[in-house]
Amino acid sequence: MRITPYRLKKGIRYLKHYGVRAFVNRLRDKLEPEDVPYGPWFEKYSVGSEELARQSAQAGSFSYQPLISIVVPCYQTPEKYLAEMMDSVRAQSYGRWQLCLADATPTDKVERAVQAYCEEFKEQRVLYRRLKENRGIAGNTNEGIALAKGDWIALLDHDDLLAPEALYEIVRMMNREPEAEVVYSDEDQVEESRQGMVHKKPHFKPDFSPDLLRSNNYITHFLCVKREIVEQAGGMRKEFDGAQDYDFILRCTELAGKVCHVPRILYHWRVHSASTADNPLSKMYAYDAGQRALQEHLKRMGQPGEVSQLPHFGFYRVKYPVAGSPLVSILIPNKDQAGTLARCIESVERSTWQNYEIIIIENNSQQEETFQYYRKLCGICRQEGMGSQAKDADTREAAGCQASHAQAASGIYCEGRLSGGQRVAVAAWEGVFNYSAINNFGAGYARGDYYVLLNNDIELITEGWMEEMLGNCQRPQVGVVGARLYYPDNTYQHAGIVVGIDGIAANMFPGLRRGQEGYYHKAALQLNYSAVTAACLMVSREVFEKVHGLEEQLLVAFNDVDFCLRVGREGYLVVYDPYVEAYHYESKSRGKEDTKEKVRRFGEEIEFFRTRWIDLLKAGDPYYNPNFSLKKCNYKLKP
Repeated sequence: MRITPYRLKKGIRYLKHYGVRAFVNRLRDKLEPEDVPYGPWFEKYSVGSEELARQSAQAGSFSYQPLISIVVPCYQTPEKYLAEMMDSVRAQSYGRWQLCLADATPTDKVERAVQAYCEEFKEQRVLYRRLKENRGIAGNTNEGIALAKGDWIALLDHDDLLAPEALYEIVRMMNREPEAEVVYSDEDQVEESRQGMVHKKPHFKPDFSPDLLRSNNYITHFLCVKREIVEQAGGMRKEFDGAQDYDFILRCTELAGKVCHVPRILYHWRVHSASTADNPLSKMYAYDAGQRALQEHLKRMGQPGEVSQLPHFGFYRVKYPVAGSPLVSILIPNKDQAGTLARCIESVERSTWQNYEIIIIENNSQQEETFQYYRKLCGICRQEGMGSQAKDADTREAAGCQASHAQAASGIYCEGRLSGGQRVAVAAWEGVFNYSAINNFGAGYARGDYYVLLNNDIELITEGWMEEMLGNCQRPQVGVVGARLYYPDNTYQHAGIVVGIDGIAANMFPGLRRGQEGYYHKAALQLNYSAVTAACLMVSREVFEKVHGLEEQLLVAFNDVDFCLRVGREGYLVVYDPYVEAYHYESKSRGKEDTKEKVRRFGEEIEFFRTRWIDLLKAGDPYYNPNFSLKKCNYKLKP
């Protein structure tokens, strides 16, 4: 990256805003080398003249050929930018469009430029209206919408560009998905240089992610909305100028029956020193407007929540309150590793949420110190092993022990109270290691309305983690909530799971330094994934029972991914919540896949998962753009 006076000035502004540590982490993100440079990649996949001709011919055979009204509010638009914008619309391979220009420029400069352009190219699809006053970007856009006659309304900024295949791809999606009422695409930024137009900073987006949309306006461009939805939404609102598109998108997606995504770069956002694309500090008022828009969205949805701005401009956090005081049952499978388990439970005991219970599922431990720890945890005084659990109940009571004969017979080894008064119970699972069966077994002893699946090698960092997870899990559309996990060396272990990477599934951002946030801050934003790890996962009892718990044919691998996918299949969202942070010491008690038997079992589980989810594996994870590599776990481009 070449250092220029402008970039130096911009860097100083950012340093003042973020502080030294956050600035350094942000710089690391920006300087992360591109495995596949975007400029050559863009050139490689750009549509050529032959393909555009084929599209033009193909468009005539679409069963649905809507008129698309492209609305552009103009204000003192430089003539060069205006002409290039109109050129990009005229170059469309789908021809049923109209360009609606609402011009608030105080002089007739733009009007004369538009007239000259239309005369030169004999273009009758351009509708122009000169506005008597500048009503702001929202009001001016509404004037453009009033001009529109199309079945769909598309939004284009006066200095930006459309890819020539943009409308064709959008209409092709409409034909594939007849129920679509909002369609959006990927985008990039363009900047003029001595070598010509340079394409950079591609934004490859997931399919519709409600939680990501509540974290930032990731949809932005290119946006097409069915006329009926625009009319129901009431167009743009001037009180949200600066974030009028965010407010508009929130209201349209609330109303739309289906929101669809075209995973192609169809929109080019022009970068210059006055644009928000290059200088977020140029429109600080816009971020306040975005916060208000998001707060109103929650109110309309009947969803309590508090919106705050994150340090990154245009990014937000929604904190959902907990209703009531539900009991949380924490299920922890364990085999030996008393010290590891103790560290996990001590971190749970530091939690600010107090209404919980801990169910430890004991699985064939061999070390006496493990059973000593269980008895100490439960408040049992006698030094006795598992073989003594069926001794006379009167003898136990005389010794002050809290585990009864009836408990032992039911599978409970011991039961007691933590120092904070919370119930703790050790349930004995005597079968072979089967993570799914162990957790399903432990759930049978749980009394809570919400379950936390927690590995014994987890150490919670966030003291308010249960409230954070509960706030999300109580949302009626949410089924599973996962956490942000780090290795002990403060690099990422888990920030969501993508299905299809490495053939099956993989955690995102492994090895990223703590403090860094990855591609478009995704490691630090609340958003939706197809799956999260069960090393630290919350689910309601109702949802857990609805999908019949974890799949017991998946003893070790991919049971959490399968569980989340089955929850998603029932219509629930899976939420990655980065505001729950923990260290994960990575499967200490299970050991490595280092025997023939384990390798064979792993292969069988892969085959089981692949067979069950073959359609998803073929179609691709909806929360992961198909332009990304399935060999990397950090949103790197596919070659």
